[in-house]
Order: sequence, then C-alpha cells, then structure tokens
Amino acid sequence: MTGPNLEFLEAGGDVERAYRLLLRLGQADADTFALRLGLPAEAAEAHGRRVVELGLAALHDGVLRPVSPGKAVERLVERRLARFQDELEAGVAHSGVVDSLLGERAAAPAADARPGQQGPPVQRLENQADIRAAIDEMTFFTRSENLTAQPDGILTPQSIVHSRPLDMRVLRRGVTMRSLLGPAAVGHPGTMAYLRELSRKGCEIRIARQPIERMIICDRAVALTPIDPRNTGKGALLTREPGLVATLVTLYERMWDAADPLPAAPGDTPSPGARPEGVERQVLETLYTADKDEAGARDLGISVRTYRKHVASLMERLSATNRFQVALLARERGWI
Repeated sequence: MTGPNLEFLEAGGDVERAYRLLLRLGQADADTFALRLGLPAEAAEAHGRRVVELGLAALHDGVLRPVSPGKAVERLVERRLARFQDELEAGVAHSGVVDSLLGERAAAPAADARPGQQGPPVQRLENQADIRAAIDEMTFFTRSENLTAQPDGILTPQSIVHSRPLDMRVLRRGVTMRSLLGPAAVGHPGTMAYLRELSRKGCEIRIARQPIERMIICDRAVALTPIDPRNTGKGALLTREPGLVATLVTLYERMWDAADPLPAAPGDTPSPGARPEGVERQVLETLYTADKDEAGARDLGISVRTYRKHVASLMERLSATNRFQVALLARERGWI
C-alpha cells in the first residue's frame, strides 16, 4: 500500500485493507465483507476476526462495524507500547542491572539511605516525595502479589494519573492484584470508573463495609503503612520485618473477607445466555486464532492470568470442558 499506512503499528497489509474497506462501507455482514475483499468466506472471516482482535472493529449480530480512525490508531499505539514495555522489563529482569545498581547504593553511608533500600527493618518516610519513591520501587519489584487498602475510598484525578501506569505495569506482568476501598468509593463516579477499568484488566476489587486500615503490601515481603492513621500527612512507615509484614497480611485478609465485591455497572452483569461483550468477546475471538494463552493475552494486551480468567468464565457459561468446545458452542449460539 502506497502513502500513509499502518505498517509501523504492526497492522498493515491485509488487516489495514480490511479496516479501510469497513471505513468505506460503514458496516458489512459476512457475505458483503467477503465479496468486497474478493476472498473466500473462510479467509474473509479470518480477516474480520483479526480486525476485531486488534480493536479496529466491533462485531454485533454478524455485522462488522469499524471504530473511529482516531480510536483505532490509539488502540494500536497502546498495544505496541505495552509489548515494548514488556520486552524492556523482561530485559531488565534478565540483565540483573537493577541488582547491580542496588549494590552500588547499598555501599553508600547510612545517612544517605533512600526509601526502599534494603537496610533497616523499618524506615520512617516523612515527606511525600520519599513515599512516592518507595511506592514506585515496591511496585517495580513486585512479582507475585500486590495488596492495597484505601480507607477513604475516593481516588482523586491526580492520584489516578499517578497510579495508572504503576497499576497497569503490575497487571501486565500477571501479578495478583487486590484492592480494598472504603464505602465512599461507590458514590464517586471517577473512582468507580477507574476501579472498573482495573477490574477489566484483572484486578480483584472489594468495597469495605467496616472501617479498614491504609496499607500497601508487596509479595508479602514489604509493607507501607501510615505513621499516624488519623493524620497521613505525618508520613509513612516502610517495613520489611517479616513478623510485622505477616501480621499486616493477616489483617488485610480479615478486612478482605469482610468486604463486598465491586458492584457491577448498570447492565454489566450478563445472564448465562447473554452474548459476551468487551474483553470477553475479544478473548472468545482469539480462541480461534491463538494456539496458546500467552499468545492470546499478548494479542489483547492483557496479562495471561486475566486472559485465563475470562476463558474460565466462558467455559462456565457454556458448560464447556475445554477451549475447543468453547469455540464450537459459542458458534452454535451465534456469539461469533
């Protein structure tokens, strides 16, 4: 294709041709799509699946409809950035460069110690910059589990802007992420919108009915709590003391067990026979094209853990015993 194209966003060739055709047509059923592409029905169907998987079009009742060009390019950029970041983080982990740098910092005089450094079992962090630095470092090194509790419940736009890249980085790595918030969250639209965004990416979220304590715990090895729970402006305590961290984990689990699941948005709770939408629909489509869960998750820009959670949900809804049966039963129901 001559002129500006989507090749640099890894969506050129047949995918771009199919998307441009949909933009010209506005929408197309399977027969029209195959006819206008000049392809056999099976090949055209594969093109349609790929366009949907990349977020360039939506399929409803057998009709393909393109998303707006701005949104399409935005999704392609996000997918490529996510893949590039995953590759960089994997390279960092493999290289051991962070451990090497930490070794340099560990040799510094104690007076120059920074937040998060392996050193005293408990550190006092008395200014916001140090607290943010500690959170950034804790989440960067998280590999298995991230637990947070936010008693206020309300997330400000500024805190969401700061938290989003950290949260998404953790979720992309397949880390188990649980977030517990105070009841005020339910009445705050901005907070609920972000919580549902996190939930779609695989974060488990609950809303507390009773008072909870503020904390962040990573890998059950390091925890951050306020110096004074009634006045968070006094700073925070960073602890790696195993006994203290274990006690905080026990407290977190008790608070979690006493909390309620995140309320579904109006119309979000599907009945067993309802047609899948959103990410679940995209996961269903990838079952036809991706040989492995890792490939399907990578194509959708979500973690393998989140991908498998959606597959398990589809299997339950369809009473299927394996992934192949999910695809067959979904086609019989007209879901794809």
